[in-house]
Amino acid sequence: MIPVTEFRQFSEQQPAFRVLKPWWDVFTDYLSVAMLMIGVFGCTLQVMQDKIICLPKRISMANQTLLLNSTIPEPPLPPPAQPSPAPAVNEMKGLKTNLDIQQYSFINQMCYERALHWYAKYFPYLVLIHTLVFMLCSNFWFKFPGSSSKIEHFISILGKCFDSPWTTRALSEVSGENPEEKDKKKNTLNKPNLNMLVMEDNSGKTQSLKSVPEKLVVDKPTAGALDKKEGEQAKALFEKVKKFRLHVEEGDLLYSMYVRQTVLKVLKFLIIIVYNSALVSKVQFTVSCNVDIQDMTGYKNFSCNHTMAHLFSKLSFCYLSLVSVYGLTCLYTLYWLFYRSLKEYSFEYVRQETGIDDIPDVKNDFSFMLHMIDQYDPLYSKRFAVFLSEVSENKLKQLNLNNEWTPDKLRQRLQTNSSNRLELQLFMLSGLPDTIFEVAELQSLRLEIINNVTIPASIAQLEDLQELALYQCSLKIHSAATSFLKENLKVLRVKFDDNRELPHWLYCLRNLEELHLTGSLSPDVSKNITLDSLRELKSLKTLSLRSNFTKIPQCIVDVSSHLQKLYIHNDGTKLVMLNNLKKMTNLTELELVHCDLERIPHAVFSLVNLQELNLKENNLRSIEEILSFQHLRKLTCLKLWHNGIPYIPEHIKKLTSLERLYFSHNKIEVLPSHLFLCNKLRFLDLSYNDIRFIPPEVGVLQSLQYFSITCNKVESLPDELYFCKKLKIFKIGKNSLSLLSPKIANLVLLTHLDLKGNHFEALPAELGACKALKRSGLIVEDALFETLPSEVREKMKVE
Repeated sequence: MIPVTEFRQFSEQQPAFRVLKPWWDVFTDYLSVAMLMIGVFGCTLQVMQDKIICLPKRISMANQTLLLNSTIPEPPLPPPAQPSPAPAVNEMKGLKTNLDIQQYSFINQMCYERALHWYAKYFPYLVLIHTLVFMLCSNFWFKFPGSSSKIEHFISILGKCFDSPWTTRALSEVSGENPEEKDKKKNTLNKPNLNMLVMEDNSGKTQSLKSVPEKLVVDKPTAGALDKKEGEQAKALFEKVKKFRLHVEEGDLLYSMYVRQTVLKVLKFLIIIVYNSALVSKVQFTVSCNVDIQDMTGYKNFSCNHTMAHLFSKLSFCYLSLVSVYGLTCLYTLYWLFYRSLKEYSFEYVRQETGIDDIPDVKNDFSFMLHMIDQYDPLYSKRFAVFLSEVSENKLKQLNLNNEWTPDKLRQRLQTNSSNRLELQLFMLSGLPDTIFEVAELQSLRLEIINNVTIPASIAQLEDLQELALYQCSLKIHSAATSFLKENLKVLRVKFDDNRELPHWLYCLRNLEELHLTGSLSPDVSKNITLDSLRELKSLKTLSLRSNFTKIPQCIVDVSSHLQKLYIHNDGTKLVMLNNLKKMTNLTELELVHCDLERIPHAVFSLVNLQELNLKENNLRSIEEILSFQHLRKLTCLKLWHNGIPYIPEHIKKLTSLERLYFSHNKIEVLPSHLFLCNKLRFLDLSYNDIRFIPPEVGVLQSLQYFSITCNKVESLPDELYFCKKLKIFKIGKNSLSLLSPKIANLVLLTHLDLKGNHFEALPAELGACKALKRSGLIVEDALFETLPSEVREKMKVE
């Protein structure tokens, strides 16, 4: 007997594949097992039982006599009379055929092959073959390489998504509630005192919970519910789902494969019904057999009994009933396949139930598999949808960030910036950790190259926050956070590559004092993408723009009445229209850097309150207009460095209020004596020029504290230079000096002396009189330092 377990491989697939077997596939599998049992049972009977039993037919007396005379030998003479025996027992009598057992076996085989209908002979085998074909068709898409690889991958991801701790956590995170909070909410529904938080203001009116600041009522999420390892596993699942979706949505192989196997089963069902209905009547109990074997058996006509005809007839009707149900189920499957839009799958019900609004709809094979899963259990699709949501993914990233960046770790990164504020700098993170808002002492927050930055309402916990820097960050901000920044933010720095990264909420920061913007803001490109009006920034004092303007933007004019410092770095683009500068009469500092200016703009001479002017990195060739600066009584700092200025006009003497003067990185060859009539100079930078001689009038600068002639061609220093006894920083490196005067001893306040790159043979021992000068402040070759007396060297080495 053939056990049913031998056919298990035809119907079994991986146990996990059951999620892709809808109820009709499961039902047809059971029908296939029943049909398989019918086939196996019939085949077993065929092997173990006699198939047919035949007997010779009775014929007419004449033919029978003739037949007997010719075939039956003469009976022997009766024996001599014997004494009559005792009364005999009655014997059974019947029709004698004189056939032995071998002849009957031969007749049975001949009649089975010649007389029995083929359907009655092969019915069990047909059932077995048809059933195996049904089983193969039902599971072919699980075995075919092109489809099975997708299915195995999908089932693997589906199981991990279903069992992931993040799946349950995400449903509560996205909805804004933790599982623990939901339980607490159920327990507190009947407590009226806790059901609504009510605040009373000075006027006696009450406010509902919605009007209370979020920081008072929002609990912190329980980060410990998902450990770091589980978070990393969930992150990997998001990446797998993305890649799998891109791969599977490209085609519809699974759908077409399933449709084809279903159509094949329907065709098979129709064929079986047609020929079985026509041939089932051929299974008869009695069969007439006419075979020409009378030479061997003495008979030609036989009457045969098909021993299993009655059973096969019942089995065939049972088999046809099962096939009919199987076929109707397949027809329903076809109806489902063509009536439903299986190449598109909508998560609308999941979005409504979970509140995750960004779950995308899918198509093609991805859609088909999800439709199949819904027939098994819709819960699988719901939990799987969590890993298609960007909101869920961002929540996971946020949780991982919070686990990685603890408040203690953030406090260790605090530094004091140039504005003397405690600053935290975060670079290239996947988001903004919520733990930042627990560092209450934070005063300046600097974010660089961070995508999907969301500033929540909890930023209000940073009561000391005054400065915010956003460098190439795409930013979203909560409305409550906007209100907080509007009241508290003093300094905003934004660097962007795309105009869309420019935050629109900056235009309503009414307490903002400093605004620094770096990016493409040229008004000649499109008025719709440039700066909006800064008119609402009533407190703005400092505005810095690093861009590529061709004219002064209108937004600057909007704040001209209270703007005090304007910095424009134009990255080489020529700034041609500067008339708007005349309206900014309150400016105290002005920088026009890298603006391709060839002359000093005349509009500058109208800025009567100007104290500092920086024209760095332009194309200035002549500064004869410097005479007009005499009207700027408050001008104390003039920066004309990094230009191509060949000489300093004598009009410089009119700028008697100058305290700092930058002429470095130009082409100056001669220093006019009139320069030193600016006797209030405390800072004079003449480095990186072609100066050969320093006039003795330099001694007039009694307030000079910083003097640099580095990288020039000076061969000697006038003795009058050492009359500048307030000099603290003296840089004369990279010149052609061969002797340092002993009068250097007069510079007792000297803290920094750069002598490196000259032709000195020895240093004067009088350097020891410069008590504030230490070895770290003396920039000189080691060999030259050794020429000093040992006591001087030891004195300088003592810090």
